[in-house]
Amino acid sequence: MYRVVPLLAVQLRDVFPELNQQLDYVSRVVHEEELAFLRTLEKGLKRIESIQTISGEQAFELYDTFGFPLDLTSLIARERGLTIDEKGFQAEMEKQKLRSKTDAVKETGDWITVGKDSKSEFIGYEHRTATSKIVKYRKVKQKNNQLFQLVLDKTPFYAESGGQVGDTGFIETANEKIAVIDTKKENELIIHLTEALPLQLKGEFYVQVDERKRNRIMSNHSATHLLHAALRQVLGKHVEQKGSLVNEKILRFDFSHFAAMTKEEIWKVETLVNEKIRENIELSVQSNVPIEKAKAMGAMALFGEKYGDVVRVITFDPKFSMELCGGTHVPATGRIGLFKIVSESSVAAGVRRIEAVTADGAEQFVNDELAVLHEVKGILKNPKDIVAATQSLVEERHALEKKLEILYQQQTHVLKEELIRKAVKSNGHTLIAEKVSVPNADSLKNIAYALRNQFDDLLMILAADVDSKPQVAVMIGEKLAATNKFHAGNMVKELAKEIDGGGGGQPFFATAGGKKLEGLDKVLDKAKALISSSKP
Repeated sequence: MYRVVPLLAVQLRDVFPELNQQLDYVSRVVHEEELAFLRTLEKGLKRIESIQTISGEQAFELYDTFGFPLDLTSLIARERGLTIDEKGFQAEMEKQKLRSKTDAVKETGDWITVGKDSKSEFIGYEHRTATSKIVKYRKVKQKNNQLFQLVLDKTPFYAESGGQVGDTGFIETANEKIAVIDTKKENELIIHLTEALPLQLKGEFYVQVDERKRNRIMSNHSATHLLHAALRQVLGKHVEQKGSLVNEKILRFDFSHFAAMTKEEIWKVETLVNEKIRENIELSVQSNVPIEKAKAMGAMALFGEKYGDVVRVITFDPKFSMELCGGTHVPATGRIGLFKIVSESSVAAGVRRIEAVTADGAEQFVNDELAVLHEVKGILKNPKDIVAATQSLVEERHALEKKLEILYQQQTHVLKEELIRKAVKSNGHTLIAEKVSVPNADSLKNIAYALRNQFDDLLMILAADVDSKPQVAVMIGEKLAATNKFHAGNMVKELAKEIDGGGGGQPFFATAGGKKLEGLDKVLDKAKALISSSKP
């Protein structure tokens, strides 16, 4: 489909000029979306291969976890002769909807005015403390918890906005101290969330932001601006912010890009950000700038922010980073200390995500990584070249795995020959009903198909000890399966009861796993009873 994009760009150039303006980028995004769907398909197919009867819960897992549409699951199930519990799937969907509704239930009371009703003044850019009065409050009930929302006449608490989380801290009088657990904005009001209400609502309160948390947030927020600029330098001007989260622990930055970043690109971005940190670039803030003037200056708008006619421009070197932003920042980049990328991943077609840490969070991350490295060195007896030593171990393991696989194959072959010798003719079919021990499920499956190739009238029931776990396999030869006298899926479901398990599969081959290893002998007894009851 991505090859059609140039044609669409021409045909729709008057309606969507951006298609032609970003032709290469759009084509790559569509291509990546196609590849992502194929990866989803592959994961889902592998998951289905391990399922014999697709329950409603399993179908929902394929949908919810792997992004596998139900109609696609149904199509593949029909092609493979599997059954799917669509009613069970719909029941799981309803459960999820109910959970979502329950989580979203929120009861909000009416505002109760305490003092003169006025717009709250934010003074948090310059101050971390203030002496304030409560303007109004209301009760909020969410998830069976009662909370209170307070509006102050002036506040140093930053309200969640533009990806930056709200401040926490406390409100204090001479007699009590109440924690502010979050700060949000609603209808231009700065709302402080508390678990308790002051005993005396009138009068002045000493309010203070959690300074340590605020400093960490500022480091992460300023680093986000540096990261954005670095990404545009390393990857190209097509990079635009698509989302962000800035809290005291981590910064998360979503941006437009068509492919996973290479190790070299990640290294270049990280290095560039740390260079700017070491330059200790001073923060430049321009408030009340007309938005058109800010855009003409080259300031970039951030995703999630709402802009009025006048804006606030944050600059760390006009030639490097200039963005419209209402958040809080470090006075100079040197305060960030250290920037370290933790991960780079995909969140949607054409959108990548970087998670990173700064300051003492970055220091802790590096120390944790070094601690792991030292531990690995100790395990490997402190080799001079840890990479070479690790590679040697990996190669040695691969060699041992190959040898082990050969032994498994030999063991499977010996077991197959033994089962052939034990086969008996009974009522027009070749019966093999034995208790066996195999190293893994693949060996059991391979034996089953090998015996099916050996006898077209095969009726095989294997009660298997698979690495100390009980499993049952039923295989029916092609000629016998055509008579519809036996159904492997139905038989295995009945036999699985003896091992406290379940399973299913196709009419000619089915497997079941369980918990009760000692029930394998009863599996064979029940199998013989089922066969006897099927005699003409």
